[in-house]
Amino acid sequence: MRKLTGFIVAVGLMGGVSAQVIDNTATRVQTTLDPGMRRLGTLAPKGVREIGTSRWTLGCETIDREYSDYHAFKEYLPALGIRRIRLQGGWARTEKDPGIYDFAWLDGIIDDARDRGLEIWLETSYGNPAYPGGGGRTLAGGMPTSEEALKAWDKWVGLMAERYKGKVRDWSMWNEPELKGANSPEVITAFNIRTAEIIKRVIPDARIAALCLCAPKVEIIEPFVKALQAQGKTELFTWIVYHHYTRNPDEKYDAVVKAQEVVRAHAPNLRLWQGESGTQSEWCESGALCKYPWTELTQAKWVARRMLGDIGLGVDSSVFTAADLDYRTTSFHNGLVRYGLLKTAGAAERFRVLKVKPSYYTVQNVVSVFNDALEPIPDYPCVAACERPLAVFGHRDVKSGSQVCVFWDKSVVPSNHNATVRATLTITGATFAEPVWVDTLTGGVYAFPKERVSAEGGKTVFRDVPVYDAPAFLADRALLSTLPWPAPHADP
Repeated sequence: MRKLTGFIVAVGLMGGVSAQVIDNTATRVQTTLDPGMRRLGTLAPKGVREIGTSRWTLGCETIDREYSDYHAFKEYLPALGIRRIRLQGGWARTEKDPGIYDFAWLDGIIDDARDRGLEIWLETSYGNPAYPGGGGRTLAGGMPTSEEALKAWDKWVGLMAERYKGKVRDWSMWNEPELKGANSPEVITAFNIRTAEIIKRVIPDARIAALCLCAPKVEIIEPFVKALQAQGKTELFTWIVYHHYTRNPDEKYDAVVKAQEVVRAHAPNLRLWQGESGTQSEWCESGALCKYPWTELTQAKWVARRMLGDIGLGVDSSVFTAADLDYRTTSFHNGLVRYGLLKTAGAAERFRVLKVKPSYYTVQNVVSVFNDALEPIPDYPCVAACERPLAVFGHRDVKSGSQVCVFWDKSVVPSNHNATVRATLTITGATFAEPVWVDTLTGGVYAFPKERVSAEGGKTVFRDVPVYDAPAFLADRALLSTLPWPAPHADP
């Protein structure tokens, strides 16, 4: 295949047909945004072998039910820079007939992902109708309840742990067990402990994520951590996972903060992890946050706000999802749902990748800067004066101590326009040698005018800072890896 200058050409396995290109040029994303400053360049994307990214996870869900196909989009994963991917184990796909196990479908995915430098987060969902009382194989399908089915569940979990010992360290429990009131907190707690103990017996250093709730529900998290504390079993788990679907991605973070307080009080060794959250790139009939007029632009804004809101509060974050999904056997979702960073055809066309969405490049931009090279600054000492309420978070470069101040208008659902307002940001204890203003959607890096920066009494004041409903940030230029911006053409 011919390599095009300035592009990475990803080659799919769809009968030899080339997939869509990943554009790595400085102009890869263009919007109507005009911050009114001189553009210097564009953030350079970084692949998984270039950066450490322990705080991010990329969703590669539903392959167990064949609603998506890993092999249709695998070529696009390393370039995102996210090292860990979420998979679901798929008991019903592995053991279609009682006692006969076929792990080949999952073996191929795990081995290929590891070869690409990726790590696996493996979830133990769902049930298996091959057994009476075995539960359903889809969302809200029900946990196994009969003695026979529970014994078979235990065996499958144990076999999976044995098979992937040394390949999979991070594990997860049943997905959204409380959906529609399906299970009580007591049942969820007992099932989580039961499953985690099987994994830990096989893989003593396994890191296990508990609960996987639909939302950060303190009414379930609190009795769970209290039960762990009472039974002396908090060390079974590393994380508590919740999902977070809100039309405005900045809403309901108060519930996350409350959950953090509860966990610190009863199981301080555990951390919160936002394990599934995304929105669609167009109007869709079904799925979470469906039937709103989403666009590829508003999806990109939503994803960036969720990612940076999560880590700003000290929560690990997951992006849902790598590629669009085609649901065919569930009452909750029907047909194609466009949550993906990649737009794909449906199952009838073997999930062929149709295009790389702007949200893909947004994730690249975020991860290229906000990775393990930075650490969040709790209670960041920045005062914002703006006509709109802002989300503001601070991060520090681990090596140099240089700061990054990220901000956006949090008051509205991501919009389809890019008009800016102006803010004054007063930061205590920060110095910026050569400040630049960076847009996370386009990756645009702009020189921040020196005459709008002043320092006095240990405080640095930035005046007339452009702000809109997608994240931007201030940083030292030396902290960033950039592609040069093309020089403007002279008039003939």
